Amino acid sequence: MASIDFEHIDKIYPGGNQAIFDYNLAVADGELVAFVGPSGCGKSTLLRLLAGLETVTRGTLRIGGQAVNTLPPQQRNLAMVFQDYALYPHMTVRRNLEFPLQMRDLPTAEIGRLTQWVADLLSLGDLLDRLPRQLSGGQRQRVAMGRALVRQPAIFLMDEPLSNLDARLRVQIRAEIGELLDRTGITTIYVTHDQAEAMTLGDRVAVMDRGRLQQVAPPQDLYERPVNVFVAGFIGNPPMNLFPAQLADTDSGLSLHLGEQRLSLLLPDALLTSWRAWLGDSLTAGIRPEHLHLADTDAAGLSATVVDAEYLGHETLLHTRIDGMTAPAPTLIARLTGIRPFAKGQSVRLALAADHLHLFGPDGRVRTNAAADLATRISP
Repeated sequence: MASIDFEHIDKIYPGGNQAIFDYNLAVADGELVAFVGPSGCGKSTLLRLLAGLETVTRGTLRIGGQAVNTLPPQQRNLAMVFQDYALYPHMTVRRNLEFPLQMRDLPTAEIGRLTQWVADLLSLGDLLDRLPRQLSGGQRQRVAMGRALVRQPAIFLMDEPLSNLDARLRVQIRAEIGELLDRTGITTIYVTHDQAEAMTLGDRVAVMDRGRLQQVAPPQDLYERPVNVFVAGFIGNPPMNLFPAQLADTDSGLSLHLGEQRLSLLLPDALLTSWRAWLGDSLTAGIRPEHLHLADTDAAGLSATVVDAEYLGHETLLHTRIDGMTAPAPTLIARLTGIRPFAKGQSVRLALAADHLHLFGPDGRVRTNAAADLATRISP
C-alpha cells in the first residue's frame, strides 16, 4: 500500500492552456478519495499525471513518499481501471487476467494462483472461458477490475468505471466496488462525474472546478459545510437553493431581505453578534431543499409561486419562484414527504429553517453555516 501526495501541481499544455492550477492534496495509505466535478474540471488529467501518462509541468507527485515525476508508468506500482473496460477482445477472461502477470514473467504456478484468487474474489469462476463480447456490461467491469487487482498494486486508479452501465446495474456494481475496496484496503483515487458515486464510495471527496481544488472533506462535512457557492450548488441532488439576500437589523432581531420580502430569523444570541457584522452586504443565502417546509398562509415565511412539481412516490420536489424578486427570480426547491398535489401557478408559503441557513459573501466564500457555527459555539 502507499500514500499519495500532490504538491503544488500545475499542468500546462503546449500553447499555454493550463488544466491544473496549484493542486495540493494528501491521500493517506489505504484511503479512497473520490474526485468529482463537472466535465473538463481536470479530474481525469490528475489521474493521468499520477499514472505517468502525462508529465507534470510544475510541482511534485509522491507515491509512498517518493517523488515519481520522472518515474515511468510501469515502475509506479499502480493499476488503472478505465471507463471503456479496455479488455482484449480476442482473449478469454482467463487470458485477460493472466496477461499482466505474464508480462512480468511470473512463474506459471504463481500466475494460476493469482488468477484463481481474483476470479474467486470477483465471482468470475463461471466466466473464465468466455470472450468479452459474451459478457454483460457488469461482468466486463468486474473483469476489468480483476485484471487491475491481479497485479496486487499499491494504488488503484479508477476513471469513471461505471459510466457505461445502466442506472440499476450501476448501483449494484458500486456496492460491489465499495465492498471490494474495503476488503483489500488498496489506496484508491476514484474519478467520477456522478456525485452519488463519490459520496457513497469516498472516505473523502475532492470537489474540483476549472482545474482547481475547491474543497476536500468527508461526504457529510461536504454536504453540511460547503466552503463556497460552487460546492454548495454542485453537491446534493437536488442541489442547495441559492438566492441573493441581505441581512437587516430589526427590533425583534435580524431579518433576511429577499427582494421585497423580509424573513425574520430566530437566531440564538450566540450568533447575533457575528451575523450583525454583515449587515447590508450583498450576500448569497443557501438552504437545502429538505430544510424548506410548507407553512400556513398567515404564518411567517416566504411567499412563492409553484412552477412545477416532481412526484417521486416517497417524496415530492416542489419547484417554486420567490415572489417580489427581480426577474429572473431564483427557483427554490422544497423536498416534501410523500405525494403532495400542486397546480402550476399556485401560491404557497415556505418556512425556512434558519438553523440550517448558509451565507456566502460577494466573493462566493462561506461566511457562516448557522447550524455548524452554533454547534462550534456551544460545544464544550
